[in-house]
Amino acid sequence: MSITILVDADACPVKDEILRVAERHDLPVVLVSNQGMRHSRDPLVRHVVVSDKFDAADDWIVENANANDIAVTADVPLAVRLVDKGAIVLGPTGRRFTPESIGMASAMRDLNQELREAGVIKGYNKPFSARDRSAFLQAMELAVRQARAAKA
Repeated sequence: MSITILVDADACPVKDEILRVAERHDLPVVLVSNQGMRHSRDPLVRHVVVSDKFDAADDWIVENANANDIAVTADVPLAVRLVDKGAIVLGPTGRRFTPESIGMASAMRDLNQELREAGVIKGYNKPFSARDRSAFLQAMELAVRQARAAKA
C-alpha cells in the first residue's frame, strides 16, 4: 500500500512545498477543497472539490485517510480525527500533531476560541514566514521517511 498526501487545501499556504516534496518522492497528493483551484498537470496530483457543507472537506479527508498517510491541515479538530486514524499529521508551520500532543493542541484551540469570543484576545494569526516554510519542508521530509518506514 502506498503513502498518500492529503491536503486540506482551501487556505493551505504550503501547497507548493507539498508538491515539491511529493514530486521528489514520487508520492500522490490529493488537494481537497470546497472551491475550484488551479489544476496541476502532474498526474500524481488530484483535486477533489467537495460541497460547501460545513466540514465536507474534513469528512472527505478522514474517510479517505489511511494509517501512515500524511495529512496537512491547520484545522485542529480535523487533526484530532486524523491522528485517531493513525495518519501522520502536519500543520503548515511544520508542527506535528501526535497522539501525545493532540490533546493539548485541542485544549489550546478551545481556550483561545473562548478568549476570542469573550473579547479578551484578538483573533489575529501571526503572518506566515520564511522560517515557517522552511520548518514545514523539514517536517514534511521527516514525515515521508517515517511513513515509508512504517509502510515497509
